[in-house]
Amino acid sequence: MALAREPLKTSPSRLQRLFGRWWRQQSPARQDRFATIGPLVSVLMFLAAITAAFWYLRSEEIDRATDALRRDTEVAQQQIRLHLIENQEQLVRIARELVTKDIDTAEFLGQAGAFQRERPEVRHFTWVNAQRRVRASQAVLSFHPEDGSGTNTADPSLPAEGRRSEAEYTFIAARDTRQPVYSRPFTDASGLSVFQVQIPLIDRSNFAGTLIVEYSVEALVRFFVPTEVTRRHLVSVLGPDNRVLVSTVSSMPGQPATPPSLQYDLPLAPMSNGLTLRGQGYRTSIGLIGNTLFWMVVALSVLTVWMLLGTWRHMRRRSQIQHALVQETNFRRAMENSMLTGMRAMDKDGRVTYVNPAFCAMTGFAEADLIGRYPPFPYWPPDRIEENTRLLQQELQGRSPVGGIEVKVMRKDGSLFDARMYVSPLIDPKGQQTGWMTSITNITEAKRIRDQLSASHERFTTVLEGLDAAVSVLSVQHSELLFANRSYRLWFGVDARGHAILANSSNGAPYLPEPDEEVDGLSGLPTQPLTETGAQPREVFVESLQMWFDVRARYLQWTDGRLAQMLIATDITARRRVEEQAQQQAEKAQVTSRLITMGEMASSVAHELNQPLTAINNYCNGMVSRVRAGSIGTDDLIAALQKTGRQAERAGQIIHRIRSFVKRSEPQRQPAHARDIVEDAVELAGIELRRRKVNIHTYVAQRLPMLNVDPILIEQVLLNLLKNAAEAIDSAKMQNSRRHIELRVVPRHTPEEGGVIEFSVTDMGPGMKEDVLARLYEAFFSTKAEGMGIGLSLCRSIVESHRGRIRAQNLYNGGSVTGCRFAFTLPVDLSQRAEAHPVPDVPDVAAASNPNASAS
Repeated sequence: MALAREPLKTSPSRLQRLFGRWWRQQSPARQDRFATIGPLVSVLMFLAAITAAFWYLRSEEIDRATDALRRDTEVAQQQIRLHLIENQEQLVRIARELVTKDIDTAEFLGQAGAFQRERPEVRHFTWVNAQRRVRASQAVLSFHPEDGSGTNTADPSLPAEGRRSEAEYTFIAARDTRQPVYSRPFTDASGLSVFQVQIPLIDRSNFAGTLIVEYSVEALVRFFVPTEVTRRHLVSVLGPDNRVLVSTVSSMPGQPATPPSLQYDLPLAPMSNGLTLRGQGYRTSIGLIGNTLFWMVVALSVLTVWMLLGTWRHMRRRSQIQHALVQETNFRRAMENSMLTGMRAMDKDGRVTYVNPAFCAMTGFAEADLIGRYPPFPYWPPDRIEENTRLLQQELQGRSPVGGIEVKVMRKDGSLFDARMYVSPLIDPKGQQTGWMTSITNITEAKRIRDQLSASHERFTTVLEGLDAAVSVLSVQHSELLFANRSYRLWFGVDARGHAILANSSNGAPYLPEPDEEVDGLSGLPTQPLTETGAQPREVFVESLQMWFDVRARYLQWTDGRLAQMLIATDITARRRVEEQAQQQAEKAQVTSRLITMGEMASSVAHELNQPLTAINNYCNGMVSRVRAGSIGTDDLIAALQKTGRQAERAGQIIHRIRSFVKRSEPQRQPAHARDIVEDAVELAGIELRRRKVNIHTYVAQRLPMLNVDPILIEQVLLNLLKNAAEAIDSAKMQNSRRHIELRVVPRHTPEEGGVIEFSVTDMGPGMKEDVLARLYEAFFSTKAEGMGIGLSLCRSIVESHRGRIRAQNLYNGGSVTGCRFAFTLPVDLSQRAEAHPVPDVPDVAAASNPNASAS
């Protein structure tokens, strides 16, 4: 039974199914684009394949030519190398025979002649001793043997001591290394390029000279480069400077040489003297530019690509039009659905033809409730039908204002809201007007905010007008006064001159353009950083008003966007007067304190002055008595007068020191040395210390920086501290071992204060109670019955006015108090120059003047 054969059905592969599914998912426009791009890509791939094939064949030919050139160059190098090595071995044997066998000049010349006849590249064969004198020489041109009697100073092929030549350099190298040395190429006396090999002659480890053999570079190339190599390629020998010394091919004179396209370099071994063997060749293949078949394929491919591009461009234009139509439709639909402004279209009869979703959401009516309706419309309030009818007639006649109309609209639930309505004509594609398009915006919230802003502005203006401070705002660009409150107008009027007076008193003054400027000089001013800058308070004196103002300025953006400067000026005239009076009272208190201190020290000062005055009286009475008796000579009289003068000078110094201390003067800061201040204070305090039998020891560190202080005020602080310490020791009836005060002046550096100089006064008295330490600097607080309580308070004020700090503490030994220390610091600039030279410590004034006291 014959079976009917059915054709085999091959199931599509997975790749084909995936491709078919992807193709069906594409849009028709995209399928058309792929159908056009496919042939275009195929043509481009074909052109790329043809180009790659031509390029590959050309590269293969270049590689073959390069390999042939490399092989021929290596063969030429090997021939020259083997010949030079063979010559070197023969020369080494000859050199050994010259040393071991006593060969005379004739025998050497015979061997040299035989060596040269077999080797045409050798130009000279010379025997030179250790003193560079030629013992024998054989030249290829003259064949006249030289026995060394001639001179060699002019021959570049022979070494000469002190001459800078390649022969000399090679001779020195052979002598030092005891090995055969090849020289660098040079030009011999006949103008040929040559190089040498010098074989050292070693006689029992002593250098006896060299055997010099000179090779012609041209002969080496001519005789030892194979003919089949020179027939295929150009062979050249280059010097160390890449200059061609010898070449197998010479260019025609007057014609530029064609540069070879292939090149291969090898060093000319074994000498390693800078010579390079270069092989050069030319490509025989035709490049892509000159290949006719290649350009035919390119022309056909370009024609096909141009036709495909034209088709693709036409399809793309059609696809763009279709895409623009779809995009415009989607855009209009999205705009209608997303915008918050209600849109309503009417024909010329007033019938509603279109409403957007925003209009329906705004009024609460559905689209079916509004399309096709005639006035009155359902969103008109019943009490405004007549007014809305009039507005509709005005709208249909095209007389609606450009700025819109404010109307009341009623929602479906009966609630009302404020809206602004704008009208524009509706034009069809033929340019004919078919109706009117109306847009409605809900302005209820905006109207409420506007009313609130108006009320807020009124309140703000009322507050500014009621301020006692002058508030003004000035435009920076045009110097125009934008705002001024009542206080400003009262003091400065209504112009901008008052603002300029207050602003120009500091660096924050606004920019005032020149009258002839035609452009805005602040067009690039960084407004944001300026408006973020905070107020900078400063005090300004207005001479015309005789008033002081506390001025605060800042930049801001005005309501119209302009950059403006606002000033707030507060009257502080009364406060400044109070501060001036307080400063005067403080100065009077300082002088009073000094007078009180001197009053307390009056008895001590009188006692101190009594000593020199008594001495002066005694000297004067003694001199009068001796003069009357005639028992005094001139020298004794002069000596007595000198002693009297010294006592009077001492009394004068005491009075001058007291006057300068109590003299009333304005605080005056000046550069001062800490050592000078300490010396003056200790000298004044020494009177009181000696009266109370208290010793003082001072230590002032060397090379202290200069202080910028009022010396009298700092001296007053030190004097008060020293006097208080002496009083504390004396009133406590301390024993002699504890009647000491230490005054130290040392530099310090702390993280809080930086570089400072610390003055410390340490006593060995009974110390102070904790409640006294807490109230120590209060004004009019004193632990002494007769004290006024202003001494330490003034000390603190003086120190803090110099930006320093003062502190007091008790000293303890275990649980018992052993003394008290007052210390204050004065800031300095540690980078400034210190005192120029070290000065010894201040002398112990009290101890020096009191012979019964001992220094601590």
